[in-house]
Amino acid sequence: MSTQQQATASDAIRVLELMDLTSLNEDDTPQSIIAMLDSIDANIALPAAVCVYPQFVALCKEELASRGWQGVKVATVTNFPCGEQPLTQVLAQTQQAIDDGADEIDLVMPYNQVIAGDPDTPWQYVHSSKKACGNSVTLKVIIETGVLEQPELIAQASDIAILAGADFIKTSTGKVPVNATLAVAQVMLERIKINGKAVGFKAAGGVKTVSQGIPYLDMAANIMGHDWAQASTFRFGASSLLADVKKVVTQD
Repeated sequence: MSTQQQATASDAIRVLELMDLTSLNEDDTPQSIIAMLDSIDANIALPAAVCVYPQFVALCKEELASRGWQGVKVATVTNFPCGEQPLTQVLAQTQQAIDDGADEIDLVMPYNQVIAGDPDTPWQYVHSSKKACGNSVTLKVIIETGVLEQPELIAQASDIAILAGADFIKTSTGKVPVNATLAVAQVMLERIKINGKAVGFKAAGGVKTVSQGIPYLDMAANIMGHDWAQASTFRFGASSLLADVKKVVTQD
C-alpha cells in the first residue's frame, strides 16, 4: 500500500490499537503529556500503550486511570537514547519506573558494543533488566538499527536481545537519522522466527501514516503468520501517527 487514500478506517483502527503513542521530547512537561493523552479519542480506539520519559510514568498511570483507560499500558525508556549509561544506573532507573507503575520498559541496548565485537555487555544489560522486570513487566529492547546498519549486525543484536530474555525487540530510539525501515523489520522478524521464542517486534520512528504502517503488518503476517500481529507481539512506536489515524477514520 503506497498512498493515503488506500488506507481504510479499519486499517487505521488496527494500527492505532497496536500503537505506543510516544512523547520523548527534551521539553516535555506534565502539561504536554496530559495534552498528548487528551489527543486520544476513545470513540475511535485506544492505543496499546503510551511511552514517556520515566519522570512522567506516575502521572500517566494516574491520568489513564482517571479516564477509565486502565487497559492502556504505560511504557518508559532506560539507557536512553545513546545506550551508554552504567548498568547500575540503568537498573536503578528501571526499578524506579516499575515502582512508579510502569508496565513496559524500553531499554536501549549498548549497541556500540555490538559494533565493537563485544556481545557480552549487551547481553548483560538485557538479562539484568529482564530480571528486574520479572514476569509482570514487559521488556522491549531497542537495538538502534539505523546505527548498526548492516544486516549481519542487526541480526546479531536481535539474537543477543532474544537470547538474553527480551519480550520485544525494537528498531530504534527515534533519535537517529534512520529509524524503522521495512528492510530491517524483515531481518528482525526473521530472527524472531528462527529463534522460536515468544518475542514481539516494535517498529519505532519513521512510520507516520497508516499507509506506511500496513506493509509492516503484511510482512509480519508473511513471516510470522496471519494472526501473529497483536498488541502482545507487535507495536508501532509513534508520535505523529495518531493524527493520520484520525484523518483516515473521518475520511473513510
